[in-house]
Amino acid sequence: MSTTTAQPLREGERWDQSSPVSDVFNEGQAHLSYWYGPDDDTPMAEASRRLTRKVVDALGVRAGQRVLDAGCGPGGPALLVAEETGADVTGVTVSRFEAGAGTQKASARGLSDRVRFEHGDYAELGHHADGSFDAVMAMESLQYAPDLPRALAELFRVLRPGGALTMTDYTLAARVPPAERDELAEKLTLPHLQPVEGWLEVLREAGFRVEEYTQCGPRVFGLGAKYVEAAEEGRDALRAAFGEEAVAGLKEAMADFFSPGAERIEYSIVTVRRPRV
Repeated sequence: MSTTTAQPLREGERWDQSSPVSDVFNEGQAHLSYWYGPDDDTPMAEASRRLTRKVVDALGVRAGQRVLDAGCGPGGPALLVAEETGADVTGVTVSRFEAGAGTQKASARGLSDRVRFEHGDYAELGHHADGSFDAVMAMESLQYAPDLPRALAELFRVLRPGGALTMTDYTLAARVPPAERDELAEKLTLPHLQPVEGWLEVLREAGFRVEEYTQCGPRVFGLGAKYVEAAEEGRDALRAAFGEEAVAGLKEAMADFFSPGAERIEYSIVTVRRPRV
């Protein structure tokens, strides 16, 4: 199913270019990883699954529930949720590559009956009825919504009353001077980069009730050197799939992306709920 309009379509083309690397580099996951500290030697892909499990725990997902993965990447988190909880999962992405990659993985793992991937915009879910989902997860995807209030309103609509939404995303440290904020957002290509308090405000304005939020930047964004190390460790697979220049480019891009450090860029996990009345 495809339901993308002009701006999301352009965004999808961007992910069509970058997600094949994430698919190989991080085993179908397009989000960051969670380590307990610099000495934690957990492989990057497993540390990414650790972050997904934190989202699953925050949502309290149970077998048989219906979960929406809004901005699902190449499918890794949706498959983990289905395999480890028994839930039914629908992933939505503006990237044709990601929707196809996720569908192939679901088929290969025998999960096609419980995991579906749609090429579409999570801000336009008209084919899903009100209250269709028991839970919504949005891992580093709301940051890129062209119209954030509209996207949140649509996720609120398809979430059943009493259902929870958990998002993870980059947040701005409160200590960053206002004059630097736009510069950082542009450098990192994070259009909605803001302190966690800003996210709480827009979520409340959309009608959600905030239940819990955690700032774990030092364990996620703050360990940028680990991502560069992972690129070097995965050099052979990356080179075979994309060429030596792609490996060098990935390492350089990651070193630059993580250069602001955890003192300026934080990382938050926020759980909100749609009120029952």
